[in-house]
Amino acid sequence: MTTDGPRNAPDVVDVVALGESMVTFLPSRPGRLADVPSFERGIGGAESNVACGLAAAGHAVRWVSRVGADGFGDHLVETVGGFGVDVSSVGRDSSRPTGVYFRTAGDRSTDAHEVAYYRAGSAASAMSADTVDLAAVRAGRVLHLSGITAALSPGCLDLLRDLTAPAPGRPLVSFDVNHRAGLWPDADGPRVLLELAREADIVFVGEDEAEEVWGVTGGPSEIRAVLPEPKVLVVKQAAKGATAFVSAAGTRAAGAARVGAAAPRRRGQAITPPAQPQPADTFVPALAVDVVATTGAGDAFAAGFLSATLRGLPVKTRLRHGHLWAAAALTVPGDLATPPTRAHADRLAALDDDTWETLRLGPGWTQAGKAPEEVRTP
Repeated sequence: MTTDGPRNAPDVVDVVALGESMVTFLPSRPGRLADVPSFERGIGGAESNVACGLAAAGHAVRWVSRVGADGFGDHLVETVGGFGVDVSSVGRDSSRPTGVYFRTAGDRSTDAHEVAYYRAGSAASAMSADTVDLAAVRAGRVLHLSGITAALSPGCLDLLRDLTAPAPGRPLVSFDVNHRAGLWPDADGPRVLLELAREADIVFVGEDEAEEVWGVTGGPSEIRAVLPEPKVLVVKQAAKGATAFVSAAGTRAAGAARVGAAAPRRRGQAITPPAQPQPADTFVPALAVDVVATTGAGDAFAAGFLSATLRGLPVKTRLRHGHLWAAAALTVPGDLATPPTRAHADRLAALDDDTWETLRLGPGWTQAGKAPEEVRTP
């Protein structure tokens, strides 16, 4: 038996994020999962991480998903809702559980890192066009999706294909490739992810990820050659930085929405481009960061980029906001980090290139009131 969210006509929000979120258990100390004596509960999910970050920054955001009719589901809905996210369209499923996972304190890039997922048969894996409120999903200026959802079940994949298919009045579709090899039951993952990315308006993909999934080497330009269709393609280059490609047809993606303002209650409001023409490709170096944990940094980058996109900021500034929001996630132990205030991020994003490259950010840097010189280190 399942219980779905409301089917009344929803308000149009700035961003709708659809995908699974899970309860995550963070270790009380470093070590193997077999040796860690206790864990602290948190939440984690690519799309809900983006939703929480954007809502914390003042955007009107809705998260659409399914969770179990259990205590973990209650915790997820309450926690995501606590960030100011609209969770009224999250369905409850009494026959399937909420997904959970455990991870070690080590960096994901090391061999010592362990993650144990318990998500098979979860409530979210039962998402489909019949079990989610499609009107609520489509009632946003931007619809944010990820490749993780496509891997959860055939029904989830069909849902993403439906949502990314060209259609009149379709929201601007943001797609984070987010390849998770362990989730795909067969070898179709790379092909499916490429198909979905080609239908999206804004695509986020890691340079190393593109090599792993599609065998693309040679840098961002080669990835753009494989993905010429998206109006905006953002290639994340780890500690080096990120490159954004904007096509001439992609000005529709350069949105302007007042942060913190009430979203309109009608469909189809255009997202206007920045006042100045944008370059075909833009590279912005990453910031030096004293890393606590890498989990959630990619989601934070996407949220920062989307926030700046909604505000109609230039591409270079969008990339800088992506780096700043990622730095916020990199300097906390969990999946979620409160982004810098808009004024703080705007001040840092406006620095000249030389000053930008001297910044080094550490734990606590997002605290309000820090001037640029206070976050720099010799």
